[in-house]
Amino acid sequence: MHRHAYSNGQVAYPSVGGSGTFSIQPHKFQPRSQPGSLRRRRTLIQRILLVGGLFFTALFFFYPDLRPNLGSGPLSYLSSSDDAQLETVRYYDLSNVQGTARGWEREERILLCAPLRDASPHLDMFFGHLRNLTYPHNLIDLAFLVGDSKDNTLSKLHDKLEELQANPDPKQQFGEVSIMEKDFGQKVNQDVESRHGFAAQAGRRKSMAQARNWLLSAALRPTHSWVYWRDVDVETAPFTILEDLMRHNKDVIVPNVWRPLPDWLGGEQPYDLNSWQESETALALADTLDEDAVIVEGYAEYATWRPHLAYLRDPYGDPDMEMEIDGVGGVSILAKAKVFRQGAHFPAFSFEKHAETEGFGKMAKRMKFSVVGLPHYTIWHLYEPSVDDIRHMEEMEKERKAKEAEEAAKKERLDKIKDQFDSKSSDWEKEKAEVQNLVQKAKSEEKEKEAEAKEGAKKEEVKKEEAKKEEAKKEEAKKEEAKKPGEQPKQARNFQEPDEIHEVRGYDEKKKAEPKQPENPDAVL
Repeated sequence: MHRHAYSNGQVAYPSVGGSGTFSIQPHKFQPRSQPGSLRRRRTLIQRILLVGGLFFTALFFFYPDLRPNLGSGPLSYLSSSDDAQLETVRYYDLSNVQGTARGWEREERILLCAPLRDASPHLDMFFGHLRNLTYPHNLIDLAFLVGDSKDNTLSKLHDKLEELQANPDPKQQFGEVSIMEKDFGQKVNQDVESRHGFAAQAGRRKSMAQARNWLLSAALRPTHSWVYWRDVDVETAPFTILEDLMRHNKDVIVPNVWRPLPDWLGGEQPYDLNSWQESETALALADTLDEDAVIVEGYAEYATWRPHLAYLRDPYGDPDMEMEIDGVGGVSILAKAKVFRQGAHFPAFSFEKHAETEGFGKMAKRMKFSVVGLPHYTIWHLYEPSVDDIRHMEEMEKERKAKEAEEAAKKERLDKIKDQFDSKSSDWEKEKAEVQNLVQKAKSEEKEKEAEAKEGAKKEEVKKEEAKKEEAKKEEAKKEEAKKPGEQPKQARNFQEPDEIHEVRGYDEKKKAEPKQPENPDAVL
């Protein structure tokens, strides 16, 4: 029986031609006819949509102000707003971003630039300074360039910026924040000896100049009036440093930079020697050097005899005192943005025998910009011990350990001597204590005897005084008796024999009170 057959023996599908194959007829799909109500409803909806489209098209055509902002896509041509049609074209009046002495009142924006390389250990301190700035944070845009770093500077910077901008206080949030990353092939190590070694200065300064120029060109906006360069390893600076420097209204201005030192090194020291006035000796030296040479300050190889801003510091001087300079240090620079817009930059080549920030100062001075420094306004750079300092500290540590070992050995010898004579000394201490107790007891007994003797003497004196008083009374009584001789016996009798007097008086009284007895007792009856 066929497996498609019904129970009555008929197959479910007819076979074709008796060949055993099956066919389903017809082969074409025949849709069901739609009811008239559904066709009418669809036609009505189409007509309503058509009328609505025509209505809104006419409305936007005759009333352009009602057109929505459709962005910069193809539909933007339907919008009437000029700003929407020209969204990629912006207008800036650069005469309003020249920089003034009271920029915080005029809401002038500052671009804060910080080049970073292996700066992870200093980022916590740097962001603490950022939070403490008193200039309105919403007017400060931050720009960082991370280059040639081998530590986690980039990741930590990202975390610190997210934490900074997530502050619930809107006054603590900064404006635009930019992070750039580019390597410049800097191979000089970041330790003090390598960074400040004379041999590495020329190449290092040129590489740092490239980093500053890349950062500035990428971050400077038409809205910026000022550019502030700040190193991340500044340890102490006034919270009002931006206002303090801006108040002078100079094109380029820098503070004095010192660093603290351990007491055995003098306590403090000038740090940034790149801010200076030009000297005739330095100009003569420059004429003798190759055109690619770079003069750097603070090294015996280049004796320039220039007046350095750092060495003119007076801790009690006027912090607003200005000094015209030719070279500037890069630790903290506030410059008007127009200085850079007019072409001044950080030369990555030898410009008048200088590069980077010192070359920037020379270039700005050549372009007739005002370049000044504040000798008595001081910020403090982080102390980083040099190789000599580390060597000296190691020697001091060895001396300290040797002294401690000597004192420990001396103490050990004294302890041994004390242990050897400990028993005898303890017996001697006991005997000494007993003798002292006996002496103290004898002294106390003597004091008691003396006190008793004094008490007895006092009693004897009292008795003697009482006896004297009795004798004086007796003498007075004798004198009175001598004055009255007739009365003396009577008084003596009365005084010495009171019982006798009583008996005499009682006898008389008894005699007077006794009644008279009759001679004849019977007569009474």
